[in-house]
Amino acid sequence: MWRVNPQKTALLVIDMQNDFVLEGYPMEVPMARRRIPRMQEVITECRAAGIPVVYTQHILLDTFNVSPLESTYNTALLSAGMRKGTFGAQVVDDLKPEADDVVVVKHRYDAFHNTHLENVLTSISGLREVDTVIIIGTLTEVCCDSTARGAYMRDFKVAFVGDATGARSEEAQAATENTIGTFFGRLLTTAELVAEIRADGEGRAA
Repeated sequence: MWRVNPQKTALLVIDMQNDFVLEGYPMEVPMARRRIPRMQEVITECRAAGIPVVYTQHILLDTFNVSPLESTYNTALLSAGMRKGTFGAQVVDDLKPEADDVVVVKHRYDAFHNTHLENVLTSISGLREVDTVIIIGTLTEVCCDSTARGAYMRDFKVAFVGDATGARSEEAQAATENTIGTFFGRLLTTAELVAEIRADGEGRAA
């Protein structure tokens, strides 16, 4: 089984926006809020290891319905949530992107769909050097899952960090972890991921 090689890896922080995270906001996911400390740990370790960090923002528009089926299944989105240019669409302050990070705007659950994410991954560490993505963020069962599958379909190895992703329920979290870990990648805890990242660094130092 493959292990995470920091020199071949990028971190994807999926949709940790105010509208998904803050209490009382339109798409609030309490589990995502509770797991911010684990996400912070992953981001810190990745930065220390030189792993590039890529954020996604799920954006909807007031000018026209850019994701019509999404709002068909969740009609609340017709009037609120993830609107371009709003506070709610921004990444939460606790996970704020740094100047050199990449932010990918998307209008579908899969962060690869009609975005420049694949172009970023195939160049950010040198031409086609990245072959692995770490996935954290929210919603586990929707955008994290869809992006993990999108990565797999493009032949990227997927390291899915279960305790650094947030679902709407424990049942949804468990079901997604089982599916991803069985078919689309490796399911890791934050501690397991950190151990692999650090072991690689110690090996290169030796």
